[in-house]
Amino acid sequence: MSTPPTNPPVPVSGPSGLSDLAVSPLGLPVSLLGGPVRAAFLGRTSTEDQQDPRQSLLRQLGSSQAAVPDTWVIVAHFYDVESGRKTLAERGHGTGFERFNIPIARDGGITDLLTEAAQPGRRFDVVICESISRVARRAFEGISIERTLENADVPLFAANEPITLTGSRAQRILQRRINQSVAEYEVLNTLEQSWGGLCTHTREGYNIGKPPYGYTAEHLRHPNPTKAAKGQRKTRLIPDGAKALTVTQIALWRYHERLGYGAIADRLNEDRTAHPPPEPPGGLRARGAWSKSTVSDILRNPKYTGYQVFNKRASRSKRGKINDPRKWVWSPDPVHEPLIPKWMFDELNAHRKIGQGSRGANTKNTHPQTTRTYLLRGMVFCPCGRRMSGNVRRGTDTYYMCWPKNNNRGNPTAYHRAEYIREDSILDAVGAFYTDRIFGPERRTILTAQLSTLDTTRLEEQDRERERLQRHLADIARRQHALIRQVQDSDLGDPFSRALRQSYNDLDTERIATLEALHTLNATTASEPTPDPDLLDALPTLALNLPGAPPEHLRTLFEITGLTVRLHPEGDHATITIDLPTSHLDAATHAAHALTQDTPQAHKTPGQGRPGVGADAVRAPGRIRTCAPASGGRCSIP
Repeated sequence: MSTPPTNPPVPVSGPSGLSDLAVSPLGLPVSLLGGPVRAAFLGRTSTEDQQDPRQSLLRQLGSSQAAVPDTWVIVAHFYDVESGRKTLAERGHGTGFERFNIPIARDGGITDLLTEAAQPGRRFDVVICESISRVARRAFEGISIERTLENADVPLFAANEPITLTGSRAQRILQRRINQSVAEYEVLNTLEQSWGGLCTHTREGYNIGKPPYGYTAEHLRHPNPTKAAKGQRKTRLIPDGAKALTVTQIALWRYHERLGYGAIADRLNEDRTAHPPPEPPGGLRARGAWSKSTVSDILRNPKYTGYQVFNKRASRSKRGKINDPRKWVWSPDPVHEPLIPKWMFDELNAHRKIGQGSRGANTKNTHPQTTRTYLLRGMVFCPCGRRMSGNVRRGTDTYYMCWPKNNNRGNPTAYHRAEYIREDSILDAVGAFYTDRIFGPERRTILTAQLSTLDTTRLEEQDRERERLQRHLADIARRQHALIRQVQDSDLGDPFSRALRQSYNDLDTERIATLEALHTLNATTASEPTPDPDLLDALPTLALNLPGAPPEHLRTLFEITGLTVRLHPEGDHATITIDLPTSHLDAATHAAHALTQDTPQAHKTPGQGRPGVGADAVRAPGRIRTCAPASGGRCSIP
């Protein structure tokens, strides 16, 4: 190899001939002004750019060699095959370059370059790259790398920028910052356009990624003829046999029986043929069994409602963390067959943590000092939303209490005075309800009458809200029309005209919000479950004596019918709710017969026929959901 030419030697004394900028504190190191200069090549390419990293790096090195002065020699090569949008701490640790046969001797990545630059015995004086976008795609990371090298007296040059040694550095910095801004703009603009395409793809009903458990992909011809000619396709979701039935069964167990995730997983694992366990991508993490986390993920996936949903998880930025639901992208209407009704999905997720930390069965706590369990454990709720715990006072009286800890005193939403309610008072009201409204001879008449009252009130409220929204839309249209007439008669550049246009835009925003509210109201009305009084005819007519029944039989009946008692913050009132799905009719009948056989007959069930004790039925699909008396929708519990 021939020796590179050298510049004329700088005189030992006398004028150096250098410019004022070259000798200023803002100039480059003197070592770059004469003699051979050792340069380190810095390259980067991404496998996501639909390019060949091998050819890209060869081109970058060739461009850098052609741009450096004759006295410069590239003595080291640092390059990475990774995204330029990573943070500086994440850069230079990948092994993507090993997948490609790159004929350039690699001395390390960006991290190795910065480490060696800080050492006194480094092998290079300057760093050269093809363009500043190859250093980093974001200006902050690019400037950080540049500053780190500058602090080590190692200038950073780019082949697409003028390499001036004695001229103005300010002009070079201005051009570099422009190039960095353009590089960040290009990547952000590309990402935003790609994001918009994914959102449109979702709103049209096409799936992104692997189909969720319970669905399989239906491959469709790509609507773009050019892409279709290349064999590209789009996919929609269709139910996947036994897996689809399993998803629906999970939702039914959770909603009607209020089973915990662990209890549901145990039931599924009892018959893995009927309920095939999920298989993760690649099968490397496959357990071959159901787990609590898998059940939880299924119940929280909105795609099972029939809508196509995107951006549920932050797959890259936050390592799969679930995004705020307001950031989810939904299709306007259902686009595939739902496995979980939308109303059920909303209720399951609204009360997702109600049973958290509670035992699935009514067995004793594992604590060694536990001596008993409580009949209504997990079924009684305080007005604050907490489950009330059982407690025995004065030796024999059973109470349910909510006693917030003292460390919540500074949080008014979490702290309140202690709440107590006697168990026999609850059983008195519950017994009256079961006897009169579920197993009594007049149950259908009472239910039908109360449902008609509730339905009339609900429909009237919805009609009034719908009329209000429609009147508001008409008023907005009138005001917008008046603004248009005023703008037509004024100068476009007049400040008054600009204010009118802003007012029009504000009204249009309000119009869109009102239309969305009206659409939501109509959708809610159409999707609300309808009652089925015929379910009552499938139950026997029995006279029950709940307070005198064996606790194990009572607990069985309460669990089958999904009993819930919620106290009201004002007065001694509570709402009693009972869920009776069609699939549980036989079990409820069997449990009721067991109560009549094992319970001493009483002339009258305590609470039966007492004034002020009753329940109003609330609509539910294929079930009975109740709450109490007609006056105020409450059940009086003395």
